[in-house]
Amino acid sequence: MRTGHDIAYFSLEVGLEGSIPTYSGGLGILAGDTIKAAADIGLPMLAVTLLYREGYFQQELDDQGHQSEHPAQWNPESMFTLMSPRITVPIDGREVVVRAFRQNVIGVNGHVVPVYYLDTDFAENDEAARKLAGRLYAGDSDHRIRQECLLGIGGRRMVRAIGHDVGCFHMNEGHACFLTVDLLSEYLCRHEIHQIRHDALADVRSRCVFTTHTPLPAGHDRFAIERVRAIIGDHPVFHREDIYGEQHVLNTTKLALNLSKFANAVARRHGEVSRDMFPGYNIESITNGIHASTWACQPMRDLFDEYIPHWRRRNDELRLVRHVPPARLWQAHQDAKTQLHTYIAQQTGGNVRLDPEAFTIVFARRATEYKRMALLLSDTRRLERIAATVGPIQVIVAGKAHPHDGVGREILRQVHETLRGMEGKVRGVFLPNYNIDLARRLVAGCDVWLNNPRPPLEASGTSGMKAAINGVPSLSTIDGWWIEGWVEGVTGWGIGTREDDIRTQKPESMDHRHAEEIYDKLEKFVLPRYYKHREEWINMMYACIEINGSYFTTERMVREYAQRAYAL
Repeated sequence: MRTGHDIAYFSLEVGLEGSIPTYSGGLGILAGDTIKAAADIGLPMLAVTLLYREGYFQQELDDQGHQSEHPAQWNPESMFTLMSPRITVPIDGREVVVRAFRQNVIGVNGHVVPVYYLDTDFAENDEAARKLAGRLYAGDSDHRIRQECLLGIGGRRMVRAIGHDVGCFHMNEGHACFLTVDLLSEYLCRHEIHQIRHDALADVRSRCVFTTHTPLPAGHDRFAIERVRAIIGDHPVFHREDIYGEQHVLNTTKLALNLSKFANAVARRHGEVSRDMFPGYNIESITNGIHASTWACQPMRDLFDEYIPHWRRRNDELRLVRHVPPARLWQAHQDAKTQLHTYIAQQTGGNVRLDPEAFTIVFARRATEYKRMALLLSDTRRLERIAATVGPIQVIVAGKAHPHDGVGREILRQVHETLRGMEGKVRGVFLPNYNIDLARRLVAGCDVWLNNPRPPLEASGTSGMKAAINGVPSLSTIDGWWIEGWVEGVTGWGIGTREDDIRTQKPESMDHRHAEEIYDKLEKFVLPRYYKHREEWINMMYACIEINGSYFTTERMVREYAQRAYAL
C-alpha cells in the first residue's frame, strides 16, 4: 500500500457502468470517467461514494408521457468485495455503523483504482440508519445532511481504516465537504486543543482539493447550521461563520472553498461564472473530458485500434484519425446508427422503425427547465416543412425528470405528446430510462447532437464530447465546453452568441431567438451538407475526432489535476 501519496476522490454519485445505478447523470458519469482515466495513467487514486440499493430510479412513461419512478434492481453483494473494517459515524446522536464494498477499476496497463461504496444497510444499525443511503437524491434537507455526513466523515474514516495513507482529498462537489470536519477533528485531538487555530486550518487546506460543477445557485447545498449541529454534532467549526459560509447557514461550497488549497470550475466560462458567484475566491478552471475508450462505439474502437494502435494509452493520438479511409469512417458511423435503430425497434416492440439513411437528431439530458428539452419542437410546422423540402428528419429524445421537479415532469409529457403528433412527417421517439448504456448508443448513432441550455447555465457538459469522439458534430448553444471546442461548420454549429446570458436577458426572447436559429441552421447548413455534400460531412467527422475527440478526454483532464492540484 502506498503511503503519503494516495489521492482520495470523494463523490456523492459515481457512474461506472449502467448495471451499477449509483449515479443520476453527468456528475456521476464524469466521476466514473475520472476514475477510469486515473487507472489508465497509473495515478495512485482511490474513490469513495455511497451504496444506493435503490439507485436513482428506473423511469417509466405511460401513453400520455407521465413519468413514474421505480427502485433500481441490482445486487451489489454479487458484484463487489465486502471489506472487513467497520467504522462509526455520529448521526442524530448515535453511532451509525458503516461498512464498505470494493470494486476494482483496472486501467489499460493493469493499474488498479479501488472504488469504495459505503453501506449502512445491515443488522448492526437501526431501521432509520439502514435507509440512510437507500436512494440517491431522495428525502428532505435533513436526509441530505445525513448522506453527506456519511460520505465525508464516514468515507474519510473508512479509507483510513482500510489502510490508505491519503495525501490529497479531492471533493467532487460540495457534497463531500464534511470530510474537512473530520480532518479538523483529528488535528484538534492530535494537538490537544479545543479551538480552531490558523495551523489547524492550514493543515486541512494543504490536503484538500475542490471542484465545483454548477453555475446554478440552487445547485449549491445550503443547510441551517442548527440542523447541521443537531444531526452531526456540535463541532467547533460549526461556530465559525467565516469558515462554514453564511450567517446561520452552512454553505457546502463555501466550506469546501475555505478549506481547500486548490479549487476549480469545469470549463473556462464556468470559471468566470463561479468567480462571479463566489467573489474573493481563487477558482481556476480545468475543463472536463470523457473516457475515450468507454464512449467510442465498438465500430469506431475497431477502426482506431487498426489505424491508431496506441490511442487507448495516449488519447491525443486520435489527432491522427485521417489515417482512417473515408469510406471506413462513414461505414463505422452507419453501423453505429443501424445498431441504435435496431435497439429502438426492439424496445418499442417494432412500433417505431427508423431509417438508417435519414438524418437523425438526438437530444438526451435531464429534463429540467433551463436545458430546454422542447426547444427543437417549439415550431413543429417549420420542422416538418424543413423535412419535406430539404430532407427527412428523425428526432430521438431521452432524459429523466427529478421526481420532485413538477416543471421537468410536465416538459417530459409535452415532448412525448409532440413527438407522437408528428408521426409520418417527422419521425420521432422518446426513449425512457436514460442511463449509461442508452447514452453510449445515442452519442454514436445520431448524426447531430443537439444541446441547447440557456447560457451560462451549462457548467461544462460532456455529452457533446462523447458524440465528437464518434465523429458526430454538435449543434449547441455557445456555453460550457462548447466555447472551447466550437469551430463553426468544422466541428459543428453554434446557437446564439457568446454574449447570451440569461442573467441579463429575458428567457422568452432568448428561447424564441435560439429556436429560430436552430431551424435556420438545420435548413441552410446542416441538412444540405448531410444530404448533398457527403464528402464535406465526412471531413467534418474527421475534424470532430481530431480536434475535440483527441483533447476533451479525462486522460488529459486527470493529468491537469495531477500537475495543477494534486502536486501542490
